[in-house]
Amino acid sequence: MKEKKSEPILDVADLYVSFQTRNGEVQAVRGVNFTLNKGETLAIVGESGCGKSVTAQSIMRLIPEPPGKIKQGSIKLKGNDLTTYTEKQMRKVRGSDIGMIFQDPMTSLNPVLTIGEQISESLLKNPNLTKSEVEEKVIKILKLVGIANPKERLKQYPHQFSGGMRQRIMIAMALVNEPQVLIADEPTTALDVTIQAQIIDLFKDIQKRTGIAIILITHDLGLVAQIADRINVMYAGRVIESGQVKEIFYHPQHPYTKGLLKSVPRLNDDRNQPLIPIHGTPPDLLSPPKGCPFAKRCDYAMDVCIQYDPESTQVTKNHSVRCWLQDERAKKIQFPSDGPKIKLL
Repeated sequence: MKEKKSEPILDVADLYVSFQTRNGEVQAVRGVNFTLNKGETLAIVGESGCGKSVTAQSIMRLIPEPPGKIKQGSIKLKGNDLTTYTEKQMRKVRGSDIGMIFQDPMTSLNPVLTIGEQISESLLKNPNLTKSEVEEKVIKILKLVGIANPKERLKQYPHQFSGGMRQRIMIAMALVNEPQVLIADEPTTALDVTIQAQIIDLFKDIQKRTGIAIILITHDLGLVAQIADRINVMYAGRVIESGQVKEIFYHPQHPYTKGLLKSVPRLNDDRNQPLIPIHGTPPDLLSPPKGCPFAKRCDYAMDVCIQYDPESTQVTKNHSVRCWLQDERAKKIQFPSDGPKIKLL
């Protein structure tokens, strides 16, 4: 695994994000902490509604206020706290310092503008660039993301491209200003496995060429195994386990993480062996439980899990987990075999 620089580009500390609704306050993100280093890929995984996308949107300050609000915490980009920035200041950060790829490329692209117009929009605001220089940069970025005949294709509209090509266009839009951080929110959703592999190879190639740091938001653990350096497992608005990719895949410590890994189909599994789902549903974040949020779905829950929220425990230098089973006073649990592992690349 490649070495990373010690000083992080991005530092998210004690982040709380809530939404006011008719029924009350939805506590979507509750005390999230993580760092991101140059050239590193951090995957944030978990079930739908766990707070992955809200965390990403908060970094970009795209949470509509109201009803949303960053209630507490800091988001430091190269030491500057983005939570204190005005909207005018954030416009300079978006695209130039942090790029973002949204989930659905067809709905994210404007159907009545050519892709050349859409990719060049942010570049045209730069008074130091002429129109010919802007076009040159657009052609260069289209080549980088693997679109053939870029000079001709920049005059075409989104409907003239396949799903995989539209996703490449979204990547081009996110990279055209050469940001240091790229947030990819479910970048391969609705793409077939062949195109997914091409997009992942594209991310690896771009990262190798530019040294960009990537935050990958996904529920696809197979995807994570191919590209991530570190993993944050989120549940009910919190990071409940964090570590290097090998630590999470080969030595998971939280019952929820173990459950996620057991629910993934593998080619080397016995075909007669059914997948093991995680029973139940996540808690209602209008009224989060006072104890461990996973307790009611956990086969190993103790009385303390219901009553008290677990603190973070360091398993190794880079591996931490929020689970009472890691407490030295807890009864030692013999977990059943996790079965064949997902192959890491």
